[in-house]
Amino acid sequence: MKKRGLIALGLLMLPVVLAAPGHGGKKNIPFRGRNFAHRGLHTPDKRIPENSLAAFRLAAEAGYGMELDVQLSRDGHVVVFHDDDLKRVCGREERVDELTWPELHALSLCGTEERIPLFSQVLDLVDGRTPLIVELKSGRRNRELCRKTRALLRAYDGEACIESFDPRIVAWFRFHAPEFLRGQLAQQPARYRADGHPPLISFLLGSTLLNFLGRPQFIAYRIGPRPVLVRLAEAMGALRVGWTSHERENEDGRDAVIFEFYRPELRYTPDQPWWARIGRIGK
Repeated sequence: MKKRGLIALGLLMLPVVLAAPGHGGKKNIPFRGRNFAHRGLHTPDKRIPENSLAAFRLAAEAGYGMELDVQLSRDGHVVVFHDDDLKRVCGREERVDELTWPELHALSLCGTEERIPLFSQVLDLVDGRTPLIVELKSGRRNRELCRKTRALLRAYDGEACIESFDPRIVAWFRFHAPEFLRGQLAQQPARYRADGHPPLISFLLGSTLLNFLGRPQFIAYRIGPRPVLVRLAEAMGALRVGWTSHERENEDGRDAVIFEFYRPELRYTPDQPWWARIGRIGK
């Protein structure tokens, strides 16, 4: 019976071990209670395109933090672009990693004068004025992207953290660049299944049960219901980040918000989660 009890206890503790986050400590401070412009302050009519220098300039001038996406060109440059392919934003069928930087830079973003920027150009433009959330896109050359992004961030005199949907990228930064706050991007399991992921992988990713790989210090979760195991990770100390918000009410219950298409306050005071209030009851 004693052996069975230990096995049962181990099984109960397994989700805790798998979902447990890392702890950011003072690294959390620049990011907590801030609103981050999703891919810069771009506009619904696309006159100011997403992930463009114009969108980042507006966000920096307004004082917002900002979120952006990085990946590699064919010739190894770190470029700022969200999609794997160029069809939606540039009207081309190729993947981003199939074209060189000069070829990418020649393309128009959403039919405007704006062009795909280098990550280094965005860092020069922001120049430490506001904190950055840098999403690393998962692709064919993850380690190269991680190394080059790390080098650019180490040379940057400003606040920046990293995040990724790919737990392997988060894990790379855990072991090779622990000085940077790191986050696990995730969404509801049903959305992973809709994207073609197998049910088990969808459950693991959507419930952040691969946190044991990278021990992320924040969970950036899609606005909507958060599974019990995600809330468990938050209860163990992960910052609660929500994406992509379209209304101010999404600040409730979150430590930071990634927003688009409205103008929230630059900062807000996050409410304390219930587990932080327990010890204060009656005082």
